[in-house]
Amino acid sequence: MQKISFDVLNLQGDGYHILIEANLFDRDFKMVVDTGASKTVLDKNTLLNAGIPEEQFQSTDILSSGLGTNSMQSFILDIPLLKIGRWQRQNYPVAVLDLSSINYAYEQMQLAPVVGVLGGDILHTFGARIDYRKQSLTLRDRPLKLK
Repeated sequence: MQKISFDVLNLQGDGYHILIEANLFDRDFKMVVDTGASKTVLDKNTLLNAGIPEEQFQSTDILSSGLGTNSMQSFILDIPLLKIGRWQRQNYPVAVLDLSSINYAYEQMQLAPVVGVLGGDILHTFGARIDYRKQSLTLRDRPLKLK
């Protein structure tokens, strides 16, 4: 089990986001923990700005829903090493979408952009526990044996 500290971001009366530090491609980024997201998603523009070539994005025929639309083009990207605290996964596939609407909202609140959201694929599979009092996210080192 790995315990990961997080920050709680007050969205100026519109609720709260849980922010964690994640390391991918040997760079540190902020990510939102999103228990309602089915999959971990990274922002296409942030990845391109970080120097990840677009050729690494694998096109899919899947149109993603959420973020106010159900027709957003999505891609898949295998992350060679995803580290969150001491928890890590190698060659982990994530969805890549245009999350500029999230980062624009953050910018309007004078907050730093995020690279994406940590979703249910990781949270469920690795038995996530969120403790708001201790501001910690706990993830198992090994996947749960789910039916």
